Amino acid sequence: MSVTFGTLPKVVRRVTGGTLRVGDSRVSLDSVIYAYNRGENAAEIQESFPTLTLAEVHAAIAFYLHNKSEVDQYLADRVAEFERSRAKYSTPGLREKLLARRGKPREEWDQ
Repeated sequence: MSVTFGTLPKVVRRVTGGTLRVGDSRVSLDSVIYAYNRGENAAEIQESFPTLTLAEVHAAIAFYLHNKSEVDQYLADRVAEFERSRAKYSTPGLREKLLARRGKPREEWDQ
């Protein structure tokens, strides 16, 4: 005879844009896994993300360990996307231009 006590809630969900979130929270799986890989235990991670329960943190870690290669690929893709966006939207010399404009009337900005 088997006894059923309940079911686990959905641990990870994908939201618009492709980000993986933990449970019903806005906490990304990325955040939990980066903390875990830095050596933080589940209780420490839960302290950092009080909207998560300790059970959700454990479940997210278990999800990661069970799907390690896929999640590692997801994290690598996210880093690559960040770097592409950063390169696309960064403007060399922007800080210097903005500092040079400081205190000048708008008409002189391009001079």
